[in-house]
Amino acid sequence: MAFIDEAKFYIKAGDGGNGCVSFRREKYVPKGGPDGGDGGHGGSVIIEASRRLSSLLDFRFRSHFIAENGTSGKGKKMIGRKGKDTILYVPPGSILKGAETGEVLADLVEDGDRYVAAVGGAGGRGNVHFANAQNRAPRKATKGKPGEEHWFKIELKLLADVGLIGLPNAGKSTLLSRLSAANPKVADYPFTTIEPQLGVLNFEYGGSCIIADIPGLIEGAHDGAGLGHKFLRHIERTRILLHVIDGSTEGDQPLVEYQVLEEELRRYNEELMGRHRLLVINKIDLMADAERLKQLQKLFSRSAGIEPMFISALTGHGLAGLKEHLSELLEEDA
Repeated sequence: MAFIDEAKFYIKAGDGGNGCVSFRREKYVPKGGPDGGDGGHGGSVIIEASRRLSSLLDFRFRSHFIAENGTSGKGKKMIGRKGKDTILYVPPGSILKGAETGEVLADLVEDGDRYVAAVGGAGGRGNVHFANAQNRAPRKATKGKPGEEHWFKIELKLLADVGLIGLPNAGKSTLLSRLSAANPKVADYPFTTIEPQLGVLNFEYGGSCIIADIPGLIEGAHDGAGLGHKFLRHIERTRILLHVIDGSTEGDQPLVEYQVLEEELRRYNEELMGRHRLLVINKIDLMADAERLKQLQKLFSRSAGIEPMFISALTGHGLAGLKEHLSELLEEDA
């Protein structure tokens, strides 16, 4: 199933029903007055966050949403029926913007959050409202008001507990598949993952968390290079950022890759530097010997002031310790 994280769509609230011109015509009421009822209000368009959804896929096949019109009033002061509201369901984390202005109109974060995107038109008034001493039989009624209509742009920022970030071919997809039941595409060429992937990590002693694999970043991603610019926004709502570095490269290359990731995060959004950030050195099964582990340990400790965890997503080495550490951090951040 495709992952859709942005869309443009048109909405139109229902028009109000027209007021009615009517007069009482009962047999024993020789001078019956006006009794035209009001028109019903048009239905509104409401956008609601629902945790049952994880992408904006519905907007791929439909881009126009129109609520029901109100019906016209009738005689005997009968008010027209109100038009039914149209409710559009979107995933939590959806941001609604004006299509032309780009102004943020609503940020639907929690399940059940709602935004009335277009208000239905008011119903017209029946002639019963226009009777007075000078005009006892008014033949005047008003038309219903048109409902609001707008073009919107909607963007999705994934809500996840842990975000996996790393350069292409760092092994994030393999790691996600080993930590959860997710089945992302895994291959030995860059940009295997071209859309965010979600998985659920169940901890040994109860509890769980959502992990998001963000497509590979490259240097310059904050300015639109590679795939990163489109998907960087998905890490803004993650509680823990998990840097995944390919440890099979030679020399200082793992440190260089880590510094590239840190710089891209900083230049995209300075606030991300205040999040919990973990560093894992992956692919230790491809290292020549244990001496290389010690070299990398010293390199990161001396140059970056961080103690990395060493894992092999392929063989599972070190994953138990990683899960335990993630559980502890999430409890601290609860």
